Amino acid sequence: MKSRKVQKDLASFLLYTFGFLLLWEWLRPLEQLTDTSNIWVFLLFSIVSLLLAYLGTHFLISGFIKWILIFYVLHFLYFEGSFFRLDWIPVFMGDFYKSLLLLVEKDTSSLSNFFKSFLFFILLWLMTYLIQYWLIRRRQIFIFFFMTLIYITVLDTFTPYEAEVAIVRAVITGFVIMGMLTLYRLMDKEVIHRRAELSRKWLTPLMVMIVISVAFGLAAPKADPIWPDPVPFIKSYAKGSGDESSGVQRIGYGLDDSQLGGPFLGDNQVVFRAEVESRQYWKVETKDVYTGKGWITSGPREEVTPFRMEEVVPVSSFINHEGVNKVEEISFINASMEYKHIVYPLGIKRIDTPFHPDSSFEIENFTEKIHTLLSGVPRTIYNYSVIYDVPKYSVTALMNASSEINSTQNNAFIDRYTQLPDELPQRVRELALTITEGKSTWFEQARALESYFKKSGFVYDQKNVAVPGADDDYVDQFLFETKTGYCDNYSTSMVVMARSLGIPARWVKGYTEGEYKGLAENSRRIFEVTNNNAHSWVEVYFPNIGWVPFEPTQGFSNNVQFNFDQPSQSNSQPEDTQPKPEEREKPEIEKESPEKSASSFSFTKLTQSVKGFFAKAWKWLLGSVICLALLLLIIYRLRGRWLPYYLALRFKWTKKDENFPKAYMLLLRELQRYGLHRKEGQTLREYAQYVDRFYSTSEMSKLTSRYEKLIYRGEVAKGSWEDTKELWENLIKKTIA
Repeated sequence: MKSRKVQKDLASFLLYTFGFLLLWEWLRPLEQLTDTSNIWVFLLFSIVSLLLAYLGTHFLISGFIKWILIFYVLHFLYFEGSFFRLDWIPVFMGDFYKSLLLLVEKDTSSLSNFFKSFLFFILLWLMTYLIQYWLIRRRQIFIFFFMTLIYITVLDTFTPYEAEVAIVRAVITGFVIMGMLTLYRLMDKEVIHRRAELSRKWLTPLMVMIVISVAFGLAAPKADPIWPDPVPFIKSYAKGSGDESSGVQRIGYGLDDSQLGGPFLGDNQVVFRAEVESRQYWKVETKDVYTGKGWITSGPREEVTPFRMEEVVPVSSFINHEGVNKVEEISFINASMEYKHIVYPLGIKRIDTPFHPDSSFEIENFTEKIHTLLSGVPRTIYNYSVIYDVPKYSVTALMNASSEINSTQNNAFIDRYTQLPDELPQRVRELALTITEGKSTWFEQARALESYFKKSGFVYDQKNVAVPGADDDYVDQFLFETKTGYCDNYSTSMVVMARSLGIPARWVKGYTEGEYKGLAENSRRIFEVTNNNAHSWVEVYFPNIGWVPFEPTQGFSNNVQFNFDQPSQSNSQPEDTQPKPEEREKPEIEKESPEKSASSFSFTKLTQSVKGFFAKAWKWLLGSVICLALLLLIIYRLRGRWLPYYLALRFKWTKKDENFPKAYMLLLRELQRYGLHRKEGQTLREYAQYVDRFYSTSEMSKLTSRYEKLIYRGEVAKGSWEDTKELWENLIKKTIA
């Protein structure tokens, strides 16, 4: 079937415009319901794609423009510096290759935001093509319109998205498109030439009908629903609780952790930027009393210890011990939100605020939360630096630490950090004993608890998360019923099980390192931390060592370093020496374990080798790609000189009569390319006469006469190709530009 000629009239422009409006309805809820931001770049890409389709741009040129736009937008969103400096390309290629490996391994939760944005652009590319296909080729849009209505109504029913106006917009847009397409289908069927006055006669009553219908629909009184709304029942049943106060939360730092559970919405608002020497988790506070539903603090927040900028921060992260090797580092923080507290890593020693010499601080004794004051008044400090020690723990010292508990700590300390509610189900304690069976030291037991969540059927999910009912324990529900949750579920469960074994542990909340943004002028790494990076983890206390962080949450790994200085350690406990899963969007590769490095093949080694290759040869590769693209472009632009020869050679030696219709259609295409355009409504015979007049021959009329006989008879006459091959070759060669 002959494809329709691209129409560049007002009616086609309106079709593309209304098609874009329908597509826009799919994008509008994303910014509110997901952590997607900068929706405008996706709208811009959709507009450019549909505009190129409307203008009839050749698919090679159109594809080139779209790829350049995609790469430019990705650079704008995730890289710094000039797009044309090209120093971002090795990072781009490394992240892209790493994400492809994660897709192969079906680890979609660890895909970077960069790769997700890339996939979303490809999806939009496909959607804009389908819109063009439905509107221009098929003249049918009902399925897409119907799915748009379902999408909007489902979101309106089950999410906070308010879609009353969106439904009206979609209905108006959909009916306008379907009315226009109905007219064009009738015109195509009856072979009616498209005229502006005919379109106006059809569209004017259509628009009047739609406007009147919408006005009546909005103004008319609405009857109350006959049946009760089933949605509240479905939501409460899904939560397993009739507590209507528990609902969808927005992720980010908050004070109240007494009622944990339930889904949350993403929030990509930037909290702060950090320039660091090595990646760090950022603490805000700790909590020590587990209630069965969440966390509270055992003491009053008003009990604080003041200190000044030049003084040592009164936080005891770890004790001076030969089992802890420390390296001093400094990080610079640039805050974006008006929080009146400090974020700091483990091992903090001093805080420096060079722009605020009148600053001072207060640390809450029971939570270790550090408040900021200017001239004695709580105020936000936007720029400061923290000096801290990065520890590397000796495994030998950690394994010997639990035997020293009686001589180093008083009973009040142990009672505080092993507190558990009396109502804690017994099966939680029994599970902890089962997991740590055969482990004699606190370190071995803590590592066993940490590893348990990575291999026992647990799922990381931010949406489908249960809320404990009145008679449910938060940890018990997660461990035995749902096994689905996010960081709060994992970290709380590990603290509770560790405490049930008599191991002092506490719940820590703050932020992960955030998203890597590049290098600063001083070669420090820049990380951007948003509300989406709010996180909770575990700290376990070891006598004469101090607090040691652990990360039980799937898909996350903190920066804790262990020195496995026991020769038998790696052989006797292989699970403890395995590297932790990489956190999403982590910009560096973790060191491999001894077992993994001994393997003949690993994805980590392959990734490192590929990244090294791109880092060394990216300029050569880029130059080759540019040269190849230019070569292809030149070949395409000069196709008028070589394509006729190719077509002539292609059919020269063939004798099959079935090639005649194919060769005739190729000839029509070449004549069009040469500039002999066939007018709309012009018959083949009239067009052949036009070509013959142009070339002063009768060859095209003879070929067309043979082709018409083929069309009317429905079969190819014997000897058709042999009789007309010479005529065809002569005309093909005449199209050489």
